[in-house]
Amino acid sequence: MTNEWWTQPCASPDAASASAACARQRNLTKPPGSLGQLEDLAVRLASLQASECPKLERVWISVFAADHGVAEEGVSAFPQAVTGEMVRNFGTGGAAISVLARSLGATLDVVNLGTVNDPGEIPGVLRAVIAPSSGNLCHVPAMTRAQLETALGTGASRVEQALESGADLFIGGEMGIANTTVASALACALLDEGPGLLAGAGTGLDEAGVAHKAAVIARALQRHADATDALEQLRCLGGFEIAALTGAFIAAAQSRVPVLVDGFITTVAALAAVRINPGVRDWLLFAHRSQERGHARLLDALQARPLLDLGMRLGEASGAAVAVPLLRLACALHGGMATFAQAGVSTSTRAGV
Repeated sequence: MTNEWWTQPCASPDAASASAACARQRNLTKPPGSLGQLEDLAVRLASLQASECPKLERVWISVFAADHGVAEEGVSAFPQAVTGEMVRNFGTGGAAISVLARSLGATLDVVNLGTVNDPGEIPGVLRAVIAPSSGNLCHVPAMTRAQLETALGTGASRVEQALESGADLFIGGEMGIANTTVASALACALLDEGPGLLAGAGTGLDEAGVAHKAAVIARALQRHADATDALEQLRCLGGFEIAALTGAFIAAAQSRVPVLVDGFITTVAALAAVRINPGVRDWLLFAHRSQERGHARLLDALQARPLLDLGMRLGEASGAAVAVPLLRLACALHGGMATFAQAGVSTSTRAGV
């Protein structure tokens, strides 16, 4: 890839395909608009896939795992060793996203970017270790410039693999103890808002734990107040897996691959991607509204309308995986229903009916 590839223009959705899909929707055997968001999804996917009748047969899910130096500040209800242990769980098929991917017939791509509790080589896990952990953002930048670029590039490389496999949709997920702290800090910087509004319970903190977490984030924001553009904010306040997600979303938009965004942490990465390269926004669909406190504010900032609201906050791309059947059904209805002419059904004679 070229130097600073993340600044290169994104592809444009295909307006002609969207127009053709809209025309088809008007001629299907149903009242116009009666399938609600499912109609909108079909038209949106038509524009992104440049096809009047889009499809979602091949789904690619990349889950990026990494540890965070800020964990030493006591911001998580779980020990840091869990990250490496969960990488092993992904590899052996025992995690929630493993079950969901199997159920969907999706490709699950697990990427280890660096854990303190290193699980070593694991079948089914790509070892792409940058360092055992990012830096403690209360004291130092989370990443060096070289580490940031490596993480961005690793995310882009997974999109390349997805393209080679013929994927119709890219989903990004994450795993890393303390990554809701990191994501909240980055969200605060991107949105210019305080941690009291965006810091949530994460892995299950009580009220005192959330207050401590917010105080840690406030220290980090003060330490990196000079980081004013999105790329530098990502470097100073992000983490390896959030940077990889950011790179993946940018690369997907540049390569005409639709993206289904998961929950709070992946939405922070999506916002960073859009701030770095605004053309990314056209390629993002949003799966669900996370229970994590700051997610609604991020969705508002991206003018996003999520498909589901199930009270989920697991991460791992689990919420996005749960939403895939809705997208598949939208495509199936759009492509499989008969038109009025095909079915011999009379059309409405009144405008607006």
